[in-house]
Amino acid sequence: MAQDNETVDVLLVGAGIMSATLGALLRELDPGLKIELVELLDRGAAESSNPWNNAGTGHAGLCELNYTPQADDGSVPIGKAVSIHSMFEVSKQFWGHLVEQETFGDPKVFINPVPHMSFVRGSAGIAFLKKRFEALKAHHCFSNMEYSEERSTIAGWAPLLVPGRDDAEPVACTRVSNGTDLNFGALTGQLLRHLAQKPDTTIDYSQRVTGLEHSQKGWIVEIKDLETGKQRSVTARFVFLGAGGAALPLLQKSDIPEGKGYGGFPVSGQWLRCDNPEVVARHQAKVYSQADVGAPPMSVPHLDTRMVDGQKALLFGPYAGFSTKFLRHGSYMDLPKSIRPGNIMPMLAVARDNMDLTRYLIKEVMQSTDSRLDALRKFYPEARDADWRLETAGQRVQIIKKDQKSGGKLEFGTEIVASSDGSLAALLGASPGASVSVSAMLDVLYRCFPEKMASADWTARLRQIFPATAKELQDDAELYRTVRAQSDQRLQLTTAS
Repeated sequence: MAQDNETVDVLLVGAGIMSATLGALLRELDPGLKIELVELLDRGAAESSNPWNNAGTGHAGLCELNYTPQADDGSVPIGKAVSIHSMFEVSKQFWGHLVEQETFGDPKVFINPVPHMSFVRGSAGIAFLKKRFEALKAHHCFSNMEYSEERSTIAGWAPLLVPGRDDAEPVACTRVSNGTDLNFGALTGQLLRHLAQKPDTTIDYSQRVTGLEHSQKGWIVEIKDLETGKQRSVTARFVFLGAGGAALPLLQKSDIPEGKGYGGFPVSGQWLRCDNPEVVARHQAKVYSQADVGAPPMSVPHLDTRMVDGQKALLFGPYAGFSTKFLRHGSYMDLPKSIRPGNIMPMLAVARDNMDLTRYLIKEVMQSTDSRLDALRKFYPEARDADWRLETAGQRVQIIKKDQKSGGKLEFGTEIVASSDGSLAALLGASPGASVSVSAMLDVLYRCFPEKMASADWTARLRQIFPATAKELQDDAELYRTVRAQSDQRLQLTTAS
């Protein structure tokens, strides 16, 4: 436990994938830093990083159709998919580097090969998927993607998709064999244990940040121990707010000008889960399809193989819902308490301009078990009710920000908000989140430690850890293949059959 009135170089708030990643990066770059991490709950990775609170997909643009929306002229731009793919490969470089250190642990605990597929029904869906395939296949990051409209081929890739389906219904799939399933909870746990072994590192649980005040010495952070009730102060030269949905209220406590006008729109989720070993054994893939009109990107339906703590299961969903909580373990007052004079107009503008989303969420909340199973049967026609049960997933707080044209804009990605002096940064938003956590935290370092990142020592160390940047991976096919092969070897990833 850190002491009252202690001074640290870095204070990380939240024991999820983001804070753990930033702490590990800083430790690699400067082993002499004094770092403290504080977490509201009694353990790490209990919110968004928990394996049952997210899809566990190594988001790499292989199967997520919402990364490649069709343009008005009928073309399918692939820029976002390429960008996310290269950032995921940057994450793999860092994880592979840590695995080379004997104290980090077995990579198979958190990452395993699982094919990624996109699945569509109907002539319009097939026309879109074929255009998407042709555009992606031409780029070296997606050169091993396969496409088929043949039911026998699709049944070989994912046996649950074909039996029981109307013969007259046209279907098509793309498949990439070397996708991944990720247990972000296990990965976060290994990062936290790795950090805890280092000198001058403290990790404290059941700690609530109650105040943030900027001073000449840094940030004076008031922290309450929820077990003892004691209050203490820590002075930190740099503070990172990586607390998931709670990052927004903490950002508001900091009162930095850069945080003005931000609001949050919480969206909850549920899954159907199957543990029947006979069914689970027949499906080895993450199969994504197209979202309904008005649905948020996090609600893109998918049927997923999951490997959690050595146990294999299937998840289908997610089914969106609404709660005023910002965290699964949060308070129903989280949303009302987040309303400020500076963000009320953007929030009202978003409410005005997103009625389709509102209607969609109301429809999702009112769904019966039968209607949820009907959605599953669009993927798996022979699904039996008895094999599936409903599970609650995590909370996501989407970003609401000011917009000059409309007054307010709802964002579904992630965004880093940093103070002008680089002494505080917060991560807001959701998907693709954990999959690109390393790139996101490198962005924090470039914005908040610019002189250090430009120094000879840090530059040399970064090149040792990352043989290639995301941009280099996008532009250089040979370098991409070499670096990816090295990461796959370190992470013990072999091509799934």
